[in-house]
Amino acid sequence: MLQRIQTVFLFLLALAMGIALANPIWEKAGANPSDMARLTALEYSEKIGVTTNVSPVWYLGLLILGVVVLSIFAITQYRNRLRQSMICAVNALLMTGVMGVVLYTTLYKGKEFGNPADQGNFLFGFYAIIAALVMNTLANRAIRRDERKVRESERFR
Repeated sequence: MLQRIQTVFLFLLALAMGIALANPIWEKAGANPSDMARLTALEYSEKIGVTTNVSPVWYLGLLILGVVVLSIFAITQYRNRLRQSMICAVNALLMTGVMGVVLYTTLYKGKEFGNPADQGNFLFGFYAIIAALVMNTLANRAIRRDERKVRESERFR
């Protein structure tokens, strides 16, 4: 049934990851006011004066898109709660990969830019990823609770 609470959580997960895909994740100011490093889901760019160095991070966007697709697929698997729970577990692994890539890029690549003592600022896209992790946990918990209720009702018969 599509009206269960895990459907809402899975939809919010897909929405949050879509927001992370569309918004910048991190930025850091350089020594000059015009210098800026920025991480989005598709590229890491460093602007120094008039020169801009762009490194593609397409794998981050691909991981985020994979999470969106899997969460939408999990919504359609409402009749098989075990499969839905397995998809949430795979989503958790993919989101761990997303967080790993984001933290590696910001803490290691970004540290070399500008002031090494300044870590930079996490933006709206990063907090959307955190919200998606929470939504995935809540969806998985609701799926397990439903499965437990079904098994208890079958035992009473």
